[in-house]
Amino acid sequence: MDPAPLTRLRRADRAMPEEAVRSLLARALFGFTATAADGQPFQHASTFWYDDSARRIYFHGALQGRMITNVKANPRVCFTVAEMGRLLPADTAKGFGNEYTSAVVFGQARLVESENEKRLALEALLDKYFPDHKPGRDYRPITSDELGTTAVYAIEIEAWSGKQKKAPE
Repeated sequence: MDPAPLTRLRRADRAMPEEAVRSLLARALFGFTATAADGQPFQHASTFWYDDSARRIYFHGALQGRMITNVKANPRVCFTVAEMGRLLPADTAKGFGNEYTSAVVFGQARLVESENEKRLALEALLDKYFPDHKPGRDYRPITSDELGTTAVYAIEIEAWSGKQKKAPE
C-alpha cells in the first residue's frame, strides 16, 4: 500500500519533520488506537511505549474484548497522539484557535506472543510512567503468570505524519 495518501497533509506548512514525530511519540503520555470491524470504527485509549529502535508502538490490554477481536480480524490500525499548547483568542469567533502538536501513525497491529517481547514491552511501559520505581527494589518484577494474564500489542509502523501549529509569542 502506498502510504503517501494517508500521510499527505492539507496544510503542508504545519508538517513536522521525522525527528519531531519521533520525539512526540517518545514523550506523549496517552495514545488512541483505531481499529475497524465490519465497517464500524472503534478507538481504544491507552498508555503506550514507543520503541524508536524497532519503529514500533506497544500497549497492553485485556485478553478478551473488542481490541483483540478487531486486531485478529483486521490488523490495520491507526494510532494518534496529541499535545495542546496555548489557547489563542481573537477579535472574531472564526479567528479563535489553539496551538497543538500531533502525530498519526499507520501500521499493522499484532498480539505479542513471545514472553521475552511481552516482558520487554511491559517493563518499558513501567520505566516510562514510573521512572523512579525499579523492579526488585520498589516492586516485585513481572512474573510469567502475570504475563499470561494480559495482552500486549505491537504496532509495526508503516507510515506516519506529524502536524503542529505554533503561534508567535
